[in-house]
Parts: sequence; C-alpha cells; structure tokens
Amino acid sequence: MKLVVQVMGARDLNGLSDPYVKVKLGKQKFKTKVVKKTLNPYWGEEFAFRVDDLNDELLISVLDEDKYFNDDFVGCVKFPVSQVFDSHNKCLDTCWHPLQPKSKKPKHQDCGEILLNISFVTNNAFSDSASEGDHFGAESPSRSFVSETASPQRGKLDDKEEKEKEKEKEKSLAQKSLAGRLVQMFNKNPDVSVMSSTHSSKTDLTELVDIAEPTSEDHSASVPFDELMKTMQSREQAAETPENLPGGVLLDQMYVTEPKHLNTLLFSPDSTFPKALADLHGTTELEQGPWKFENDCLKRVVTYVKAASKLVKACKGTEDQQYLKADGKVFAVLASVNTPDVPYGKTFRTELLYCITPGPELPSGEQCTRFVISWRMNFLQSTMMKGMIENGARQGLKDSYEQYATSLSQNVKPADSKDLGSNKDQVLASLQAEPQSDWKLAVQYFANFTVVSTLFIGFYMMVHIWLATPSTIQGLEFVGLDLPDSLGEFIVCGVLVLQGERVLGLISRFMQARVQKGSDHGVKAQGDGWLLTVALIEGSNIAAVDSTGFSDPYVVFSCNGKTRTSSIKFQKCNPMWNEIFEFDAMDEPPSVLDVEIYDFDGPFDEATSLGHAEINFVKTNISDLADLWIPLRGKLAQACQSKLHLRIFLNNTRGGNVVNHFINKMEKEVGKKITVRSPQTNSAFQKLFGLPPEEFLINDFTCHLKRKMPLQGRLFLSARIIGFHANLFGRKTKFFFLWEDIEDIHIVPPTLSSMGSPTIVMTLRQGRGMDARHGAKTQDEEGRLKFHFQSFVSFNVANRTIMALWKARSLSPEQKVQIIEEESEVKSLQTDESGSFLGLDDVSMSEVHSSSHAVPANFFVELFGGGDLDRRVMEKAGCLNYSHTPWESEKGDVYVRQIYYRYDKRVSQYRGEVTSTQQKSCLSDKNGWLFQEVMTLHAIPLGDYFNVHIRYQIEDTPPGCQVKVSFGIEWLKSTKHQKRITKNVLKNLQDRLKVSFAVVEKEFTTR
Repeated sequence: MKLVVQVMGARDLNGLSDPYVKVKLGKQKFKTKVVKKTLNPYWGEEFAFRVDDLNDELLISVLDEDKYFNDDFVGCVKFPVSQVFDSHNKCLDTCWHPLQPKSKKPKHQDCGEILLNISFVTNNAFSDSASEGDHFGAESPSRSFVSETASPQRGKLDDKEEKEKEKEKEKSLAQKSLAGRLVQMFNKNPDVSVMSSTHSSKTDLTELVDIAEPTSEDHSASVPFDELMKTMQSREQAAETPENLPGGVLLDQMYVTEPKHLNTLLFSPDSTFPKALADLHGTTELEQGPWKFENDCLKRVVTYVKAASKLVKACKGTEDQQYLKADGKVFAVLASVNTPDVPYGKTFRTELLYCITPGPELPSGEQCTRFVISWRMNFLQSTMMKGMIENGARQGLKDSYEQYATSLSQNVKPADSKDLGSNKDQVLASLQAEPQSDWKLAVQYFANFTVVSTLFIGFYMMVHIWLATPSTIQGLEFVGLDLPDSLGEFIVCGVLVLQGERVLGLISRFMQARVQKGSDHGVKAQGDGWLLTVALIEGSNIAAVDSTGFSDPYVVFSCNGKTRTSSIKFQKCNPMWNEIFEFDAMDEPPSVLDVEIYDFDGPFDEATSLGHAEINFVKTNISDLADLWIPLRGKLAQACQSKLHLRIFLNNTRGGNVVNHFINKMEKEVGKKITVRSPQTNSAFQKLFGLPPEEFLINDFTCHLKRKMPLQGRLFLSARIIGFHANLFGRKTKFFFLWEDIEDIHIVPPTLSSMGSPTIVMTLRQGRGMDARHGAKTQDEEGRLKFHFQSFVSFNVANRTIMALWKARSLSPEQKVQIIEEESEVKSLQTDESGSFLGLDDVSMSEVHSSSHAVPANFFVELFGGGDLDRRVMEKAGCLNYSHTPWESEKGDVYVRQIYYRYDKRVSQYRGEVTSTQQKSCLSDKNGWLFQEVMTLHAIPLGDYFNVHIRYQIEDTPPGCQVKVSFGIEWLKSTKHQKRITKNVLKNLQDRLKVSFAVVEKEFTTR
C-alpha cells in the first residue's frame, strides 16, 4: 500500500515570510519548495510513502527558511496511519487542518492552518500509472498534483485508435515475462512488481477502475461555465493574487475588456478561441474536458497533438488546468503540461500561470484588464540536461506565445499606451478638494464633551452669580478681588481654568486648520527627463498622539535627495489631502520613494513619526502604482493599521535620449567609452533580474564573489542597481541591490587569498539589501551586509565605473551647495551695493543673548574663521556635513561667505538642511567685529515661509570680550503659526549659542 499526501497550501501563518513543509513517515522524509515572502503560501506538491506499519504516525511540519540560522518552527499536524486507513474510501478529504505549536504550554497560540489531502493507493495501481508516463512513485516522490490524482474519463476512441492500442498491448504482453524478471531482480521494493498473469492484470484493472470511480461531485461536468464561476466566487479563496512564476513572463498586456469576459473567452468550453489558436499553431486532435470540482478545486484536462518543429517531432500533450482563484475580479489558472514523448519528457512538466486582474479605467470610461502569463519548469527527476531543457523550453514558449498574443489581439482590443498615459492627466484633474462649510467644520471640532461640559459649567456659574448675593470682604480680599473661601471653591476654580484652556486650544486649532496650506502642493516640475508625480489622496486610521484623541498629520516624500511636503491637517485621524507633488526631472529613473508621515509640533521640536513606507520602483511595475493603498510601517502605524491612498506616475519626457544622456555623463566620470547595449541585451538583463522595462544595462564585468569560497560570475551595473549572477554546474546564484543601499565602498589591497587581485568591498546601510543577504560575506554587529568582489579582468575600469555610478546617486555637500547657489535665487540672501542685506531693515531684531567671556576678541572671531575651531563648534552643536566657501571681499572691509550643513537628528527630527549667507565687517569704532547671518531652512515644515536673521556683535574689552546676539525672523508668507515658530526657533538658537560659546572657552583654556 502507498500513502499519498497532497500538500496544497497554508493560510494565516504566524508572522513568517519564507515557509516550506516537511513531511515525515518513519524514516521516509520529503519537503516542499520554499515560497518567498508570504503568509498564505501555495505549494501544490504531492508525496508518496511506502507503508510498512499501520501504527506509524505521519508528521507534517511547517517551517520558515532562514539562510543564516536554524529554520524557525511554525506548527505541525500529526495523523496516525490507521486513522487514514479506517476512514471512508481510505481517504481524508481535502480540508484545512489547524497547525499545533511545538510546545504544549501555549495552548491558545494561533499557528495558522494547512490544506491537505491524504489517501491510500494500491501498489499495482501506483506502478501502472507510473509506467504510463505519469512519473509518480519510486522515480519521483514529489510532483505537482494539479489534476493528477484521478484521471477523468475520456470519450470513446475511434476504431483506428483502438486497433493501435491493441497492438501496443500485445507487444507489452510479449515483453512482460522478461520485464517481470528484471523487476524482481533489481527492484529493492518488493511491494512494487509487474504482474504477468492474466488474472493479476484483470485484478489491477479492477483496482484502477475503483480508484478512478466518479465521485458525487462529477455532476459539475454538466453545469454551465457561468454557474461554475459563481460557485467559485461563493467559496472561500486566498486573499492574495498568486505571484508570477519564477521562469519569467511570457505575456503582459492590457486589454479593453472586463476580467470576467476575458476569462470566459480563454477558458470557457464554448469559446472558439482555443480552437482558432490550435489551428494557428498547427495543433491537432484538440479535446477539452469539462470543468469539474475535484477535492474542492475546479479542474479540467485538455489533450492535443503538437505540431512538429525543427528539433522535436509531433508529440502528444496533456494539460491539467486548475483555478487557483476566481472571485469575479481576479482569475488565476495554473496549467501543468505533460509531454512525455519529447526527449527527456518524463523528467519534467511545464507549468503556466494565467493571471487576469483589473486594470485602470481608461479616459473613455471603458474597463481595462491586465493579462499576465508566466511559466516555470517543474523537474520530476534530476538530470544533467536541465539547462538545455530550460533553454529549449524558454525559446519554444516565447515563439508560441508571441503568436498567442497576436491571435488574442484579434479577438480583444489591446489598450493603447497613449490612453494609459493620458489617464494621468484625467486622474490629476479630478483631484479637487471638496469645499466644506465653516458650519460643518465647527460642528466637527466643537461637538465634543469638553466644549459641551465647559458651556454647561459656564452657564451654571452665570446663573449662580445672578441668584447669589455679594459676600462680605474677608481675609486677604479687597474690592475687585474675590478669593475662594473654601477648598471646594478652589477646586471648582481650577476646573474652570483647565476647561477654558482646552476650549481656547480647540478654537486656536480650528482657525489654523482653516488657513493652513501645503508648501509643495501644485509646484510644477522643471526640466526634461524622468518626471515623478505623486498624488496624495487621503489617509486612513492615522495614529492619534495628541491629548484630544487626534493628531496633526503631514506627509514628507523623499526621492533622489529631494523632498516634498504636504499640508498639515489639524485634528484628523482620517485626513483628506487631494494634493499633487511633482519632483524636478531626473537624468536617471528613481529607485525608491520614501514616504513618512509626522505629527507637527514645531520646526525644532521632536516630531512623532506616525508611520513610514517605501515604494521600490525597481521591484514594482509602474502601472501598479496608478492607484494603491500603501500600508504604513512602524509601531504606531501597525497598531492602528494606518494606510495612505496614493497615485504615482513616472514619465520619461526625453524618450531614448535619457539613456544616451546618462551614458555620456558616465563616460566623463569613468574616462572610457561606454557602449550603448542593444535592446535584446537590455531585455535579457531585465528578465534575468526581473526588472522593469525602463532599466538599462551600462556595463558588466567578470569577477569572483567572495564568500566561504570564491564564486565566479558576472557583475551587472545599471543606473539603479548592481547585480551579480552565476551559474555553475546548474546551480544559480542571483541577487541585486540598489546603489542607494550602499553606505561605503573601499578597496582592499591584493592578498594571497584574493589571488593577487584588489577586492572591492561594498558595505550596505543598516537593514538594507536583505533580499541579497545570501551573497554577503559577512554581517557586522549593526546588521550591515558586506559584499566582496575580486578578480576583475580590468580592475581599474570596473572600479571607476562602480564609483561613478555610486557617486551619481549620492551628491556630496559641496555639490549640494553649488546646486543651491545656481538654482535658488532667494532675495533675502542677496546683497545690495552698500553691502547691507536686502530687507534687513524690515526685520525686527531683538537682543536675545549678551555675555562676557575671558577670551580675546581675536580668538573669539575664529568661531567664524572656517578653521578647526569653526568645524569643531559646528559638530558639537549638531551640524553635520558642514562646508563653507572662503571669505570674499564684497566692498572695502565687508566680506561675504556661504555655508551649508544638515541638522543632526537630536537637534531636529526632520534633519533639515540649512544654507546660510554670512557677512563680516568691522564695528564703527574699529573695536570689534560685526557678523550678520541670514539662514534658509530646507526640508522642514513651513521652512519656506520664513528666513532667520542673526547678528553677532563682538567687542574687544580686555582682557576678554563682550558678545551680543540679536535675532529676528523675516516672514515670506503669511501664517497663523508665527508665534509658535518664533518661540521654537529662538529656543533652538539659545541652546546652540550656549554650546558654541562653551566650546570656544574650553579651546582657549587648553591652548
């Protein structure tokens, strides 16, 4: 007897991402493939065990793969073999079984569920099915089980086919006696044998008929296709759409039709499309079996004879089709193709996944559907010809599905790419914030317990005052001052003050919410190249951090070192923005868009992050970003299940010139001619790493990846990624990561272990590139991965190309200062002919600091000299990446310089950037120096609403000096937050002055 275990899938696994299944019976062990990054995996594999003792126990365990540590245990389920044997039809029907934890202590722990089918199969039936090309049993214990456990009944064969089968049977009977002896001599398993007698053959046939006997569900064969689809919709299905198969994508096209109509055209038994497609391919004897429910899955079998090609003669094919999902909007069909007559055909099956999903609505209002076909090879046996089989199948499928796409386009209209592109303008034009009356806002803000209770208490007190008689003056009271006369009166007064303060705060926030506007909304992008447009629609379940039970959220988008900030929505947990942000044109396509949502409390106060997310353009199809809800990560966001509704569009305004422009720029950095790769090479590169079509290859180098042992392969460099691929003895190693993920690149001199070649060591940022961790040599204590590449054929060219591409993604502070000087023309930073700042007389300056120091004025002036003291003070004050220009004479004794720095996280949560212009001149009495500074804040909320003016007056008063600091804010835009921002900036300035002056005094005493 054989025990057959079908491992279908699992759901609701407990917080794991790379699950697989181990199946064990006695000493026999098997395991499934690993499904990456999902909590609801689908395996679809079948295992066969030889049963020697009915007292044995079948153990099925679900584990999470870990490349570097022991695999994590998820849960398990156990079945006594006797339980299966004693059940009806010796079979446990397909159903969900709850997984049990490893330890019995956490009894209520939810480990998820696994979908299984377990049944007994007789040895003879098992052997016969294997001998007919099913490739199941001792040869291959694991295989895809789609529509393979029960063969559907076929129609009557015509006379010719019957005669041919009778001849084949006669030949096989003539050889059976010899075959039986050979099996008895060499087969180690005595349970599996070939019976030569007529009586045993009849017995086997009877057992086969018993196994393939139609079940009660066979009535579905006569049910119309539409009714079967409705039945599928009513059943519980997986929430996630199946991912594309790893072999590659054969077809990815948008069609102007509804998903259900395209599904009917492709898979309905009444459709004429499969027959027309068969005629186009030269396929004959096409027979489409009826759709039937088997083990709670909708399946059918299609048979045909494929036309002969240049390499393969005409052969018979059997295609087992099964619906993985059919909910009315998304349809996924998995097809397993068996062609045993082709060379090595008994060692593999070709699997195809047809996935139909809704697409964006076209400008004409018509529904658009996305149709994707992906494939993979499922090898039932190990073979040395694996690479040759995959390459041959890939080329054959590519040619076949090019004709498939052509034939389908004649039946269904493909969506025009221009229509899909114009959908952006239509979507953005529709984003208009709905006007809301002041009355509705007033009700929304003030209809709460705080306001109602305050009004009630106030009304009650007014009535009391009207009814009560004036009390006599006593204690410390006098005319006009009535103090509480008891503890109860004191408590009532305190409650009234607190309630009044809260109501005034609500009124203030209400006024702010009415006048607040976003700083970057509606700002048009500049230049030609890759234009990124982000539409922020709304938020859902934003975490409440204020005492009122709400928050003041705003969103910051960051891409390629540039940021865009939304408006602040006061007292909202489900804010509605409807704002559009455009990033200036980029020479190369962006890699990542960082999204973070904050609660606003002030430019320099520690902001609370309400959640963050990352959109990876390299791993995501651009069409999928046209309308999406993105879940936010972070403790607060995950606790509240916060989400943002975004619409993202990425357009190229240069066409093919973008590639040439970028390569020309890289040639100047590398100092060597870079050849533009052909479309075929770029297409192969994109398919190799699963990249979007806009990615283009720049260069590739042969090298060794150093891990425990050097691995020879090729390093691929593009505008956004660096990837490695190796294929040695049929074992493939493949990974890639973004240039932005790299924190540092350094060169290790040649050593004996590196075979006399320098080694390029790339250190990634903490937590980045985890998908490529299997290629890293080490991982440091901070969690940063390190990749070692060596043995380059041309090391100098490879090193220069890598460094140029990396620097192109991370500009230095000096380059940022240069860009700011060239592009931003801030009027408040310009000087007039007299040397004084424009607009300075309009700014109200007030003295905020005055102190005497036992430091000579000449030494104190070094604070602005640009030397070591200047740099140490800035670092101590939390100013990172500090850079400056030399002092240049503007007019006479007036000097000007520009400075740049970024705030440390402990100074400003937003880590904003500062560009500042400083002017130096002598005091009128020549007894000291006057330094004037105008600061502009970047990447800080409302930073473009104001400039900060600071005046330092340093007078020489031997043996020390007197320092006076004045402060003022120039408001460029009107806002209701002026007092709040002024107080916040002033506090930051005073703290910075204390730290800076303390460092100057310490440096003077140590010299």
